[in-house]
Amino acid sequence: MSSFRTRGVLLLAALATALPASAAFAERGAVEIEGARFPATLEVDERRYERIGHGLFRYMIWDAYAGAYYQAAGYPRPAPQSDVPRRLELEYFHAIEAGDFAEVTRERVRKALPGNAFARLEPSLAAFNGRYRDVTPGDRYALGWDGEALTLALNGEPLYSGGDQALANALFGIWLGNDPLGDDFRDDLLGH
Repeated sequence: MSSFRTRGVLLLAALATALPASAAFAERGAVEIEGARFPATLEVDERRYERIGHGLFRYMIWDAYAGAYYQAAGYPRPAPQSDVPRRLELEYFHAIEAGDFAEVTRERVRKALPGNAFARLEPSLAAFNGRYRDVTPGDRYALGWDGEALTLALNGEPLYSGGDQALANALFGIWLGNDPLGDDFRDDLLGH
């Protein structure tokens, strides 16, 4: 083989091995939980979010879903029930019907809020709950608060935008509040 051709083959080999390394570099800091990958940072609507924590939610003996909690860059302490822009991403391992999401969401918000606060949020909560869709294994919901609006997306498709900070705080509280669905999961999401 000529030296020109040898150098060409070596250069192509070097490039081929460098490409996976570049992809791995882009994923640096990503975590994987039962096949669900969560990057260290997200870029959403020109705002950078940093992962605070991640975890696995178990229901009885089943791994139900994996999740990660993000806050806007520059807010290092977890503030899941505040005005801080934040996101919660949950990837599901089992099929769940939209009606089940709506029912549990309503029950948990009602449990967390006093009667008059729940009554005030009930119309916007009903509008939010009406946007849920059935999920199959591998689907991912993203709940967000950008400082002005509450959002819900399924696999990147926007389903809801609106609400107010009180509704956002109540919804984030389901997983990250004082009486969450799971204490261990909350603590993992908050990086404790």
